[in-house]
Amino acid sequence: MKKLLTIVLMAAAAIGANAQNVQVHYDFGRHLYPDQEEGRQSVTMTLEQFKADKWGSWFYFVDVDFSNKFVEGAYTEISREFTIGKKGFAAHVEYDGGLNRFGSFQQSALLGGAWNGHSADFSKTYSVQLMYKRYFKSYEYTSAYNSFQLTGVWGLNFGKSFTFSGFIDFWRGEDADGHGQLVILSEPQLWYNANKHLSLGGEIEISNNFIYNTYDDKSFFINPTLALKWNF
Repeated sequence: MKKLLTIVLMAAAAIGANAQNVQVHYDFGRHLYPDQEEGRQSVTMTLEQFKADKWGSWFYFVDVDFSNKFVEGAYTEISREFTIGKKGFAAHVEYDGGLNRFGSFQQSALLGGAWNGHSADFSKTYSVQLMYKRYFKSYEYTSAYNSFQLTGVWGLNFGKSFTFSGFIDFWRGEDADGHGQLVILSEPQLWYNANKHLSLGGEIEISNNFIYNTYDDKSFFINPTLALKWNF
């Protein structure tokens, strides 16, 4: 549930506006993979906000994960883009980090470029970002290291009341032995927009080398959700 610059958000960028929404997702992952994802959260609440100004735009989201007994954790990403020229290019700066009840996530900072665009009627939008990524040391078993990230974001409005949006990330991570590995994470979402405030739908989290799995060597997972979204 991250980086979902839907058609509403990108249309807001064009007119210098502000867009915000809150999502509540019920996650089926622990039911599909009871061994590998035994401790996966049951519910995730996501708050997103996008704000455009004369220099570019701000975007952030916060995920809060809940299980049946605990607030499992919180994760945030906040980014700033500075518009370069009039052809959709921008400089992109980002911070990623968070914590759960076992400790903190390894935080990172990103710096790079973005190319943003849309169709004439804003029914189709896209963003491509290529960034240098720096991971910072957190616990004794972690280390600071250099990485990269390639991100694609899309939004598509169709059938008057439907929105298909999402993102895909590719980045260099490190496994438990410190060896480099390619991490892939994508979260396509489909929404039925009942009115200007309420949307019904969900997402499918598709990942490889992203889920922390100590049960076996499985690294590829598909975790669907059902969700409600309220647009402010």
